[in-house]
Amino acid sequence: MIAAARRPRLAILAAAATVLAAQAAAAGPPRVVTDIPPVHSLVSQVTAGIAEPVQIMPANASPHAHSMRPSEAAALADADLVVWIGPELTPWLDRATGALAGTAARLTLLEVEGTRLLPVDPEAHDHAHFGGEAGDDDDDGHEHDEHDEHDEHDGEGHDHEDDEHGHDDDHGDDHGDDHHDHGDGADPHAWLDPDNARVWLGAIAGRLAELDPENAAAYRRNAAEAQARLAADAASLEARLAPLRGRPYILFHDAYRYFETRFDLPAAGTIALSDAAAPGAARLAALRERVRELGAVCIFSEPQLSDRLIGTVAEGSEARFGRLDPLGAELAPGPGLYGAVLEGMATALEDCLG
Repeated sequence: MIAAARRPRLAILAAAATVLAAQAAAAGPPRVVTDIPPVHSLVSQVTAGIAEPVQIMPANASPHAHSMRPSEAAALADADLVVWIGPELTPWLDRATGALAGTAARLTLLEVEGTRLLPVDPEAHDHAHFGGEAGDDDDDGHEHDEHDEHDEHDGEGHDHEDDEHGHDDDHGDDHGDDHHDHGDGADPHAWLDPDNARVWLGAIAGRLAELDPENAAAYRRNAAEAQARLAADAASLEARLAPLRGRPYILFHDAYRYFETRFDLPAAGTIALSDAAAPGAARLAALRERVRELGAVCIFSEPQLSDRLIGTVAEGSEARFGRLDPLGAELAPGPGLYGAVLEGMATALEDCLG
């Protein structure tokens, strides 16, 4: 029923996109559309001085479930190339691209040769999801399954059609089977390993060179310069983060394993929260006890999470609070965003753990 109800809306978007896209100029470099801000930043570095890619979703939208606006649908319909992480992160974009940009080329970054992939593993940390396993009931009667932990992170704040409050009258119609469970396969948060980003820069340049031979040398030159900058940045971050190893910290969501693995800075545990209901009193008590047992130095939130809830979990401990922004939801978009995401994470870890 949900999928059937969605089809008329996609058809309307497709019609609107066709009208708007027909007004765009056909000449010039390939029109590139990207998914999340870090990918837009990487593409922007490769296309610097040649073209400006379009980010298909706002920075504060959920990558797992986003309802496109007509202007975004038009940009997708007009695309010559879609550069995205993959359906593991944005399943809605997979369907939309097929419906609106069927002739566009795709570069799926998780499939790029040389990408270091980590498997989805709910027990990735020794104390992962402490305070109750996925599927456990809180004392408030709400059941939390593995879907719950994926919809309140990564710079969320669902973006919907505009009304006077910024809400979407169709709220929920695109969330049914977009309420995404990574399931088996690769953890999609692979952009948080800068070594993957370096590989992707080369792949982005290669695909653009195929589509636009006239600017091929410029794409490859831009990519090589960006790769060199990123290598230097990664070496600097490694030196800065090395003294922090072994200091226990807590994450609210298991989205950072690529960063943790790359810089040998594993978290002591994660708290899997639902966006549908706050944890009950019994769960909060268990979480507080676990934080004390671990002697956690810091508990990290994300831009969309409640500081009050963090304070409740930290009661009775000496844990400090920090904030991580893996999507760059609070950063200005553009070529510098990717490096700023890594810099911001390192600084937050230093400030809280150091």
